[in-house]
Amino acid sequence: MTRYVAYYRVSTAAQGRSGLGLAAQKSLVDGFIGDNDQVLGDYVEVQSGKSDTRDVLWQAIAAAKRLGAKVLIAKLDRFSRKVSFIAGIMEQGVGLVVADMPHASDFQLHIFAALAQEERRLISERTRLALAEAKKRGVRLGANASVLAIKHRQQAIDHAHSLASVVQPLVDEGRSYSAIARHLNTLGIPTKKGGRFYAETVKNVVRRLPHGEIHPCSLKGSEMSR
Repeated sequence: MTRYVAYYRVSTAAQGRSGLGLAAQKSLVDGFIGDNDQVLGDYVEVQSGKSDTRDVLWQAIAAAKRLGAKVLIAKLDRFSRKVSFIAGIMEQGVGLVVADMPHASDFQLHIFAALAQEERRLISERTRLALAEAKKRGVRLGANASVLAIKHRQQAIDHAHSLASVVQPLVDEGRSYSAIARHLNTLGIPTKKGGRFYAETVKNVVRRLPHGEIHPCSLKGSEMSR
């Protein structure tokens, strides 16, 4: 039997209340826990991924040390955005286990964290270049709808990527858009605007996933369920 202390992070209090991100993280953890495993406590922190101030995380680490447990998180990118922070936590003498990468070694976790950090840097750089190009064309930054459109488009992509671990497996199984929408609504996960998912909403999310894979079943039967 393996003992765990589960740690979840959401960026804002509103996300915590709405379940945005939190429900998906708990779903991953629930799917990871085996019949003989035991979760000794849940710790939820409301804090930006850019911040290293994690009072609740330190409480979770202290509890794990006291109980002889490992710290279990859902996704590495929901844990922190900094390689240095992740490395520091891994040196605290408790095992760090990632639910969606259950077989990853400490070395692999360092590599994945570095790749995720670089991807975020590239996203920020692409956004900056797009805004600079818009300004070069005479667009008034901060006051023009096209600039807001660029920002909103990037936010939609980032939101879709945050749902990838839940949505992509369902797409791969051949679930319809409607079936995926019902699943997301059941988990309590809201859309980027805080509403409910529908077939068309899921279709837009799938198109923005990293691989952009759309199963033929989903295309032909958006109203079919499985």
